[in-house]
Amino acid sequence: MAIARAALDAIREAFPERQLDEERDLETGFEGYFVVDFPIADAKRTACRIEDTHPLGRLMDIDVISAEGPLSRSSIGLPERGCLLCNQPARVCMRARSHTTAELLDKIKELLTKYN
Repeated sequence: MAIARAALDAIREAFPERQLDEERDLETGFEGYFVVDFPIADAKRTACRIEDTHPLGRLMDIDVISAEGPLSRSSIGLPERGCLLCNQPARVCMRARSHTTAELLDKIKELLTKYN
């Protein structure tokens, strides 16, 4: 829950003029929804900045969705996210199952310990 709280705080700070906030703690994971009046590409850049710079940002997945669907990092000229443990693109490691669950959990614990 610390990651979700940190993400919500960062998003609320980045988008102070929100029209709607909603959060849900579901069996499938925590979700937060925000409706903002912001240019869509700028909103995606802001979301990526949070993911890339916040101490727990690597553990966050902040999607920006317009009426046409979700924006990708590549749609605004940013590289795809890297793996939490190595320099490969995250999707490559996920598909190849390059790292064990234990390795990933150890890294997550490390990031949470440093944050707290």
